[in-house]
Amino acid sequence: MNHFLRKASWLMILSTGPFFVSHAQTSVKGKTPNGWYLLDETSNGYPGISLDKAYDFLKSKNLKSKQVIVAVIDSGVDTTHEDLRSVLWHNPGEIPGNGIDDDHNGYVDDVYGWNFLGGKDGRNVEEDSYEGARVYHEFKSKWEGKNVDTSKLSDADKFQYVTWKKAEESLQGDNATSGLELIFLKNAYKAATKSDSIICKALGKEKYTGKDLDALNSDDPEVKRAKMVLLPLFQGNDAMETNNQDFIQGFTDYVNGEVRKADAIDNPPKDYRGEIVKDNYSDINDRYYGNNNVMVSAKSAMHGTHVTGIIGADRKNGIGINGIADNVKIMMVRAVPDGDEHDKDIALAIRYAVDNGAQVINMSFGKSFSPEKQWVDDAVKYAKSKGALLVHAAGNDAKDVDTTWNFPSPVFLYDNKRAKDWVTVGASGESLGKGLVAEFSNYGKKEVDLFAPGKKIYSTVPTGNAYQNLQGTSMASPVVAGVAALIMEYFPELSAQQVKMVLEKSTYKPEGKVIDPGTGEEVSLSDLSITGGIVNAYEAVKLASTLKGEKSSTKQKAF
Repeated sequence: MNHFLRKASWLMILSTGPFFVSHAQTSVKGKTPNGWYLLDETSNGYPGISLDKAYDFLKSKNLKSKQVIVAVIDSGVDTTHEDLRSVLWHNPGEIPGNGIDDDHNGYVDDVYGWNFLGGKDGRNVEEDSYEGARVYHEFKSKWEGKNVDTSKLSDADKFQYVTWKKAEESLQGDNATSGLELIFLKNAYKAATKSDSIICKALGKEKYTGKDLDALNSDDPEVKRAKMVLLPLFQGNDAMETNNQDFIQGFTDYVNGEVRKADAIDNPPKDYRGEIVKDNYSDINDRYYGNNNVMVSAKSAMHGTHVTGIIGADRKNGIGINGIADNVKIMMVRAVPDGDEHDKDIALAIRYAVDNGAQVINMSFGKSFSPEKQWVDDAVKYAKSKGALLVHAAGNDAKDVDTTWNFPSPVFLYDNKRAKDWVTVGASGESLGKGLVAEFSNYGKKEVDLFAPGKKIYSTVPTGNAYQNLQGTSMASPVVAGVAALIMEYFPELSAQQVKMVLEKSTYKPEGKVIDPGTGEEVSLSDLSITGGIVNAYEAVKLASTLKGEKSSTKQKAF
């Protein structure tokens, strides 16, 4: 899941022209402090998670923590980062670099976790295709032009057919990127990259932030035009502290993704994964593929490194940032490419995580199609048997996920039962009032459990021990995962279901109306989520301290 906004937001920003400024994304308090999401609304004026108050409470009770393993299923992690090295999980049963599966779990040298997007020859999947295109072409010969009576289909065929029809609509229907939109995007991208070169020359440096751009004054008409092209893009994506190279890379990835989608109408997508991984994709039991490279590259590791820092960046080293949880080990399970993840990789990533002791699993990714959803459902049920809590980002499409497909999901395919150890998270911002809900966030009165800070989130990024603001429900989800881990550290007898209950019952419920990201109407936060609240660490640990634990020691074999 890209941390940049998706199609609707990009097109809105680009179409408004160079005079667009997003006032809703600017805090009335002035410059938003790094780490605002950890602050307290009463003490600091920001609707954060009240983390300092939570730690003060835990200290007042003389409570000691027990280490918790958090799995991050994501794009990769910078294992050398100064603020992460001490908190990364190290497989206790594995001897690094000896080429032997010391712990006999089927994965050789899985020291930091595992990469399900790797080949045994050392190559790795970074770019991948759109799941809708994969579904459309895989089942096109079976369903296209057929007069189908779904009442006569088996449950499996009915799901496959409905999935295929939705994929066909997504590629060819009203929501597909039109040829005109694609031309518009390409022209805007060309203008942005040209303007970037002009600004670099004017500033005398190859890397600058949106703030540097905003402060640039020049009488040169060419420089003025370049600034007018770029500044609204930085402002509209709330990326004023992002550097130009990362921003342009995000724009590049977005445009390339839309080009791939448009091309997929007529041409089957390239099998990026299959060419490298070389497993039997149709067999869920063929699971010992991949490699142990959980970073791959700075580009691949960007998203996962940022997520990891939010949860548990070292709180004791006096540098960088403070993660939310103070006694965690974070396991990276690489299964999310630049493109849509594959169900098999996600299912096996969940199983790998819980088999290796993960008590919380953060999933900051998502897609609109899940052709092998049953595999993921089975993995989610298995995670429940191991007592793990799954935390999932709601998505960045400003859609109501009560009525829109968004996978993975906690609702099981054939019986419509719901996973009870699953939390779906929407994104909130740094300002109270109508703009509290992030304008890109998905929402749902039935499907989104709660909101958490997901705008201007300052955390670790790869190479050079760097830090940066990013935004998305991808950032909101690890905020909740971090709070969940904190609860488990200090109240280890609470079950995953109890921790979910605590997260929900202790939310901060702001007064007044907010803007519905999809409709633009003023609504209550309770109209956009089950709890109508924002996660709050202080209230959560207070509530947790009143409960009697009911953790079960029930175990079950993997397959």
